[in-house]
Amino acid sequence: MSTVQDQESTKALTKRVLWKLDIHVLPPLALLWLANFIDRTNIGNAKIAGLERDTHLQGTQFNSALAIFYVSYILVELPSNWVLKKFKPSRWLPFLVAVWGTVTTLSGLVQNYSGLLAIRFFLGFCEGGLLPGIMLYLSTLYKRHELQQRVGIFYASASLSGAFGGLLSTAIIKMDGIGGLAGWRWIFILEGIATVGIALTSMFFLPADIASAPFFTEEEREFALRRLRTSLGVALTAPLSEPSQRITAADTVDPAEKDADTKIEVRETEEVVVNQEDEQFEWREVLRGVKDPQVWMTAVSYMGIIISLYSFSLFLPTIVAGLGYSGGSAQLHTVPPYVPAVVLTVIVAVASDRLKWRGPFILLFLPISMAGYILAIAAKTNGQRYAAVFLMATGIYPCGPCILSILPNNSAGHYKKATTVALQLALANCGGFIATFTYDSSQAPTYIHGHSITLAFVVVAWLAILCNVLYCIWENRARAQGRRQDNLTKYQELWDSGKTRAPIGDRHPDFRFTL
Repeated sequence: MSTVQDQESTKALTKRVLWKLDIHVLPPLALLWLANFIDRTNIGNAKIAGLERDTHLQGTQFNSALAIFYVSYILVELPSNWVLKKFKPSRWLPFLVAVWGTVTTLSGLVQNYSGLLAIRFFLGFCEGGLLPGIMLYLSTLYKRHELQQRVGIFYASASLSGAFGGLLSTAIIKMDGIGGLAGWRWIFILEGIATVGIALTSMFFLPADIASAPFFTEEEREFALRRLRTSLGVALTAPLSEPSQRITAADTVDPAEKDADTKIEVRETEEVVVNQEDEQFEWREVLRGVKDPQVWMTAVSYMGIIISLYSFSLFLPTIVAGLGYSGGSAQLHTVPPYVPAVVLTVIVAVASDRLKWRGPFILLFLPISMAGYILAIAAKTNGQRYAAVFLMATGIYPCGPCILSILPNNSAGHYKKATTVALQLALANCGGFIATFTYDSSQAPTYIHGHSITLAFVVVAWLAILCNVLYCIWENRARAQGRRQDNLTKYQELWDSGKTRAPIGDRHPDFRFTL
C-alpha cells in the first residue's frame, strides 16, 4: 500500500514541479523567441513598404544586407554557449535580446546601403547566442524526453511571429509620415522598443537554474534536482576509485580457464558524480563535441531546413506581392500559411516526446514541404502558388523542434552539449547565406529558380537525417551488444592521467541515443 502511495505522491510532485517550471520559464522564452523572429523578419515587411526605395538599394544589395547578418550571427554562437553558465542564462539571454532590440530600433534611422550593412552585422552579433542558449538552458531544467514539447511551444511562437509580423507591419505602416518618418522606419522603431521591454520583463521571471528557482518549495527543489540527475544517470559519473582494467578483469577471463581454485578479488569502489553545475570548462570537451558525427549530420539536415525556413519567412511577403497583392493586402495574406504550421508544430512536439522519436518525424514531414515546392514550380495560377506556400510551412515548421532536440538529448557533459548545440546551429546557419540569395524580384511571380534550389536542399536535409537515425540505431545496438565497453577503459586512463575532470557523459556504454 505504501508503494502505491509513494508512486502517487511522486506523480503529484512531478506534475507540480513541471507545471511551475512551465509557467515560469516557457512564457518568457516564447516572448523572447517571438521578438527574435519578428525582429529578424521585419526587414522583409519593410522592403515592400519602401525600405529598398528610400535607401537607394540596387541589384542584389538587399540580399547582401540580409547575408551579412549571418556572418556575425554564426561567429557568436559557440562563445555565447560557453559563457552561458558563468553569466547565468536568466541574465545572459535577456541581455542579448535587450541589446538587439536597441539595434533594431536604430535600424529605423538607416539612410543608405552602408548604414544598412552595419546595422545588420551588429544585429546578427546580438542575436546569434539566443537559440543555442535557449536549447542549452532548457536541457538543464527538463529531462531528455520532456524537452521537445517545451521547445515546440516556444518554437511555435516563431510561426506565430510570422503572422504577427505581417499584422503588426500592416498596422504600423499606417503611421507613414508621422514625425516625418516613413512607415517602414516605424516598423523597426516600435518593434525594437517592444523587444527591449520584453527582454527587461523576462529578466524578472526566468530562474538561473533549478537550485536557485524562487518559486519552488524546499521539497520541490530537492525533488526537481534529484529527478533531473537521476534521469542523466550514468552520464554524470566519473571513474570508480579503482582503475577500470582491474574492475573489469573478471569479465575478461575465459570461463573455460576458471577452476575451483581461481579467486577473484572484489574491492569496494565508490563512484564520483560530476553534476552539470559543478563541471568546469575543458577544451577537451569542446573537441569531443566538434568530433561528434551527429553534429555534422544534423547540421547538414538543419541547414536544408533553415534554407527553406529563412527563405520562406524572409521572402513570403515578396512572393505574396508577386501574386498580385500589394500594401496591406500583401501583408495580411502572409498570415494564413502559418496557422497549420503552428498547430502541427505543437502536436508533433508532444508526440515526439511520448514516442522518444526525433528524426523519424522529420523524415515524415519534410516530404510535405517537398510537395509544396514541387507544386510551386509546376503551378500555372496564383491560387496554386499560394496553396503551395501552405504545404511549405506545414512541412518545414514541425521539423525545427525535432532537430533542435536531437543533440541536447544525445550529448551529455555540460560543455560537450554546449558545443554540439551551438556548433550544429553555427554550421546550419551558413544556410542563411544561401537563403538570402535564393529569391530575388527578377524571378517574380513564379520564383521557379528559388523554389528549385530550396527543394534540392530539403531533399539533402531528408537524406542527412536518415543517416543520423541509422547511425543512432547502429550505435545503440553496438552498446547493447557490449561492443563499447572499452569506452570505460579509455575514459579511466584520461581521468587517471589528470587530463579530464568532466563526467563520462554520452561515452558510457549504458547511454542510449534518441532516434
